[in-house]
Amino acid sequence: MQFTQEHEELRRTVRNFVDKELNPHVREWEDAGRFPIHEVFKKMGDLGLLGVTKPEEFGGMGLDYSYGMVMSEEMGRVHCGGVPLAVGVQTDMATPAIARFGSDELRRNYLAPAIAGDMVASIAVSEPHAGSDVAAVKTTAVKDGDDYVINGTKMWITNSPSADFFCLLANTSDGKPHVNKSLIVVPKDAGGITVDKPLNKLGMRCSETAQVFFDNVRVPQRNLIGQEGMGFMMQMMQFQEERLFAAANSLKGMEHVIDETIAYAKDRKIFGMPLIDNQSVHFRLAELQSEVESLRALTYRACEMYVNGKDVLQLASMAKLKVGRLSREVADSCLQYWGGNGFMWENPAGQLFRDGRLGSIGGGADEIMLGIICKTMDILPGKKK
Repeated sequence: MQFTQEHEELRRTVRNFVDKELNPHVREWEDAGRFPIHEVFKKMGDLGLLGVTKPEEFGGMGLDYSYGMVMSEEMGRVHCGGVPLAVGVQTDMATPAIARFGSDELRRNYLAPAIAGDMVASIAVSEPHAGSDVAAVKTTAVKDGDDYVINGTKMWITNSPSADFFCLLANTSDGKPHVNKSLIVVPKDAGGITVDKPLNKLGMRCSETAQVFFDNVRVPQRNLIGQEGMGFMMQMMQFQEERLFAAANSLKGMEHVIDETIAYAKDRKIFGMPLIDNQSVHFRLAELQSEVESLRALTYRACEMYVNGKDVLQLASMAKLKVGRLSREVADSCLQYWGGNGFMWENPAGQLFRDGRLGSIGGGADEIMLGIICKTMDILPGKKK
């Protein structure tokens, strides 16, 4: 991956924003269990950071995904996972399908305000019985006149308490699971929507997540994204950007924990010598940094292929699998070297330990990633390569 001056200028812009506008407030937001998402998003929108890869005619920068990856990576410098997660939902999960397949009306009414930071977006796919198994969603959208009438329950919906609209996946016919689903933009102020109280999560504490109920919610059929019955396919395409975002976003956070652990191990004395002088410690830290660099190389390669229009299903799935496991490995290994201090709530390794655990669950669990990788390798049970 070759970065241009434009890439580096974007990197500096994001880095400065993180340092000045986000990290000074992280501890306060984590303790509160939320952050001022509309205020933060508006500031990001004013800088163009919510539309890096989106069409210029709707307020975006119109740049390729390598620039989106630079932003994702630099957002990983935020000292918690909740804020980058909320941003990633806005940029890489709830709006890609609208930008690519939505009508001009939808893009004017929802994409443009999301890019400007005037609206908060949420992706409504998962359900209590259907997380990684997207084909099993039961929410329905039935035609009635010129409207869809939506009924169902969505679970673990990030940004939902503050969302202005949902990009919702629902069954619009009784056909086969992979061809009976559609993506529909549902405004929050449509009657019949109830957002439950925010869920009490292990990590990602300042990112608000809740269960959402849709009870005879009416939206115009023109809120359909693309063609009816193509929702599953479009959601799978959105997943590719989500998984690349997750991989790129993790890199700086893991490096931060490694760097902080090195600094602590240099100061901490054990049996008369700095902890860092123990060969098993500095060898392990070197190994962890090598693993992070390997993930970076994989992510950059996948991004480059994606920009060039190539199929990245296998590589994006590998990166997603690796980031979930490596974040746990980095957090657990580094936390150990902090001793009792590592068990404290505000410790950086402990923060990664809590927040990073979602990496192997959200956006497709590890087992789903392994299944996809096996499929692309043609080694599923009962098949010969």
